[in-house]
Amino acid sequence: MLQISFDPFPILTTERLVLRRLVDSDAKDIFRLRSDHELMRYVARPVAKSEQDAYGLLQRVEDGIKSGESINWGITLKGADQIIGVAGIVKTTPEHHRAEIGYLLASEHQKKGFTAEAIKEILNYGFNDLNLHLIEAVTDPRNTASISVLKKLGFSMDGHFRENTYYDGSYLDSMHFSLLSKDFKR
Repeated sequence: MLQISFDPFPILTTERLVLRRLVDSDAKDIFRLRSDHELMRYVARPVAKSEQDAYGLLQRVEDGIKSGESINWGITLKGADQIIGVAGIVKTTPEHHRAEIGYLLASEHQKKGFTAEAIKEILNYGFNDLNLHLIEAVTDPRNTASISVLKKLGFSMDGHFRENTYYDGSYLDSMHFSLLSKDFKR
């Protein structure tokens, strides 16, 4: 079984981005992201109603890092400290050398390649530093932008599961994607 540790916390950098640890002072930015109904329309989780909800999320992120179960980064533009999105390994399965990623980027920063740039660096970290064999992603089939990013990065669609999630009074479909370490193109 893999031994996964996020200590010391890895700061990831790309040509245009810095992926850094989230801190309490980011609560306002997290609230802005998680309270945006349009941005959250494909995320089967409650929309944040207050900054206190954002603090709760930051605590869960920190707990996941400490336990080695998950790691999330705040995405910033190089030279700026404002969080424009979050991305990370949202679940690890060390016994199978597998993990799942997730991401959310502010609307005004979409369609500029930032999501793919951030996820590619997270994939590099997952495959090369954590020695993962497989990285998965799950998305709503209506989220064509997310599907496009995953395909661009080389993910294969493994399945479209009909009404397999019950959220907020509705059954929702999900699409599952995966990328093997041997297929990752740095």
